[in-house]
Amino acid sequence: MGDVDAFDRLRPLLFTIAYELLGSAADAEDVVQDSYLRWRGTDRTTVTHERAYLTQIVTRQALNHLRTVRRRREEYVGSWLPEPIRTDNDASHDVLLAESVSMAMLLVLETLGPTERAVFVLSEVFGHSLVDIAGMLGRSDASVRQIAHRARAHVRSRKKRFEPDSETSRAVIGKFLRAAQTGDVQTLMDVLAPDIVQISDGGGKVSAARRPVVGAEKVAAYLIGLVRKSLTDMTIEFGTYNALPAVLLRGADGQLDTVQMIEVDGERIVGLYAVRNPDKLRTAELTRALVR
Repeated sequence: MGDVDAFDRLRPLLFTIAYELLGSAADAEDVVQDSYLRWRGTDRTTVTHERAYLTQIVTRQALNHLRTVRRRREEYVGSWLPEPIRTDNDASHDVLLAESVSMAMLLVLETLGPTERAVFVLSEVFGHSLVDIAGMLGRSDASVRQIAHRARAHVRSRKKRFEPDSETSRAVIGKFLRAAQTGDVQTLMDVLAPDIVQISDGGGKVSAARRPVVGAEKVAAYLIGLVRKSLTDMTIEFGTYNALPAVLLRGADGQLDTVQMIEVDGERIVGLYAVRNPDKLRTAELTRALVR
């Protein structure tokens, strides 16, 4: 009984680690379940620290899975985005955790190799020492130090400034939505950063822009065209996904059609991430606890 309790107690942490390594809630759940089965078959008398041991199991399982799915992602139709997860507001209070699961950061992590990603996430987000990580991955201390140095430099050169949800960002988003719905191009241009990027993920299963739309003028035109073409029959709700404010669009049948996450920096929107692939929306309305 105690063995099950230990795993259940640590399950939110194990899910968070797996999700940050994989960018997919469904894959993370599979990894956590596989890890549970391995845990049940483990001789507990050999386990000194349950948390470290379970972190190692999940990390190794996630790395095996990541090497498999990376090949599938190379053949993905259109832009690939991580699977969005509904986060409660508590996730936003831990700025490091919130940043680590933001769409922008997860996309940066996708550009790392599997081992680099694991070393970065375990050290920078979850605070494990490089010596401990070397043991988890079965590598030498020296090689893990080199990997960590490369990964940090890579992420630092690509990551954007992260701004947690705030009253200011909510006001900016309200202004943005009103402008998009009314076709107010000038207000829309005022609220979009000059280098804003809109990324849409339809997975080849529903209509979505196949490539990122870049720049305020192009994004404004894209959004207004989208509103005119398809949003008249949609209902709008609000939520928090990946610790970012999000707009949820539902069809006339109440089915979730799109999760649009909005990244704000100061008084401008710098990133829009629209997930429309129905496979990625199956469990999108479950609120998930993220911990580290």
